[in-house]
Amino acid sequence: MPFLPLRPVPVADAATDLYEEWLAWLREALDDPDCDRNELCRAILTDIYHPEASKLDPSTLSPTARVALAQMDPRNVTLEPEYYEEIDLARYEPRKPLLWLWEMFDRSTLGENVELGVHFRRILARHVFGRCGKNFKAFTHVRFSFGYNMDVGDGVVIHRHVLMDDRGGIEIGDGASVSDFANVYSHSHNIVDGRIVYLPKTTIGRGARITYHATILAGTTVAEDSMVGAGSMLTKSTEPHWVYVGVPARKVKEKPADERATKAPPTRDPMADG
Repeated sequence: MPFLPLRPVPVADAATDLYEEWLAWLREALDDPDCDRNELCRAILTDIYHPEASKLDPSTLSPTARVALAQMDPRNVTLEPEYYEEIDLARYEPRKPLLWLWEMFDRSTLGENVELGVHFRRILARHVFGRCGKNFKAFTHVRFSFGYNMDVGDGVVIHRHVLMDDRGGIEIGDGASVSDFANVYSHSHNIVDGRIVYLPKTTIGRGARITYHATILAGTTVAEDSMVGAGSMLTKSTEPHWVYVGVPARKVKEKPADERATKAPPTRDPMADG
């Protein structure tokens, strides 16, 4: 079988310089303890979606245009997690502008640019997650609940259109990956009264793989180096090195010990920092 590590993909030199300049500015702004994150978010999103707005008198705009412009400011919007009773507002409030910026960036023309988007989200993740390790990589349209209950190790990859419901907490070990359209939950509801909410932590172990369209239910552990197959629903914790498939997911195959022992060493990610 062919061995196909990721290849580097260059962009034009001028674009590289432009992206590095902008990301360095963003990194410096967020590292400033006096940064007004609401205003930072408003300014960036206004430049992305309504670059002409700085030259316009808002009173001359239609009511619809003014409403659209107001959405650039996170102080003018509410997000679903704000309605959850268990929210820790002291932790959520400084993260809300960054979560709104993350989501709205992904919906813009900038969001599909892998080179720019991965590095942009990596910067935000370091200020959103409870812990974010080295070289975190998220593709477009990854959604979080609170963000502050994410505990993420080194080299973690989350692909497109993934829901990370961190209400009860999600821990992801080094080198784990979550594929497109997967859902990872850390809360559930009482079957009689949906207002009774359980918040068990969900754990994704070191090197574990959650594949396409899989669902991981609250309180389960995807053990080290185990894999949940495409379209599967995990209701119970896995064992290391085993592959689980189905609804509900059951173990079907152990990764061969000889292949694990001779697995090639890690190759460098072309989108790694430094």
